[in-house]
Amino acid sequence: MIIDISWPISPTMTSYKNNKPTTFTQLKDFATDGVRDVGIHLNTHTGTHIDAPAHFLVTGKTIDQVPLESLIGSAVVLDLTNVQEAVTDHDLQMHTFAAGDIVLLKTKNSALSANAPFDFKFISLAASGAILLAARGVKAVGIDYLGIERNQPNHETHTLLLEQQIPIIEGLRLGQAAPGRYQFYCLPLAIIGLEAAPARAILIKA
Repeated sequence: MIIDISWPISPTMTSYKNNKPTTFTQLKDFATDGVRDVGIHLNTHTGTHIDAPAHFLVTGKTIDQVPLESLIGSAVVLDLTNVQEAVTDHDLQMHTFAAGDIVLLKTKNSALSANAPFDFKFISLAASGAILLAARGVKAVGIDYLGIERNQPNHETHTLLLEQQIPIIEGLRLGQAAPGRYQFYCLPLAIIGLEAAPARAILIKA
């Protein structure tokens, strides 16, 4: 069974801090052109997207330089819906995952609508959690909101992971994904030279 865990893209979708709107522009329609053609304006961090090291590291790899192998493979969805502020190392120590796993953090963010106003109090990943994940040698980290950190000095969570070449997948929709192990596929758009790209992400029950 395939579970689509991508954030649906539309002009009414949630945007980061309500300041990165997505727009659709009708370029052609059947009434006048006999065909449909639509222009899309979106940010590189729209919906489900992947942060490459270049997002926060001056000499970091851009999204086209991130190996696809790091975004495909064995993944574990962790049930962290009891967390009220940020996922810490203590929270993660309650769960089982191994080096080489793609770790997906399912929090109470997953209960939010895909079109809801941005929640400035979303559940994030604390620096201590990022340190533990990097130390365990995980392959990638995903979270169920449009950001993985909030109000952190020096963007510690991002930098701690990206310095270890661990891609960050933001904007996952994990409401229909039960905790457990899956095969995970997440492919960014083939954009050259940028710090991030929207992606389509799916889970297949292992």
